[in-house]
Amino acid sequence: MSLYLTRFSYTPATWAKLIANPEDRRAAATNYIEAVGGSLQGFWYALGEHDAYALYDAPDNVAMAANSLAISAGGALSSLETIPLLTVEETLEALGKAGSITYRPPGTEG
Repeated sequence: MSLYLTRFSYTPATWAKLIANPEDRRAAATNYIEAVGGSLQGFWYALGEHDAYALYDAPDNVAMAANSLAISAGGALSSLETIPLLTVEETLEALGKAGSITYRPPGTEG
């Protein structure tokens, strides 16, 4: 399983519906991710650029993409971004592999 952070914002119409009828959206988020074999690890509202953040555990990128697409297609959000998270061990492995790559900046001799 891999971790994914989503950050999203509701449309004004969605906020109006939630004000008229407050609802804990964690249950809905749990149902969506469980439908693709994952789990909800956390859900937070925030003040700032994004209205909320959710942390998901999903089997793979395809499962997480399906979750994000289904939620986006619902029309309640004005934005949704899904960010795959790397463990420290994965980052260390990537750093080791990066050391074997010889990068040539554009416009330099190869």
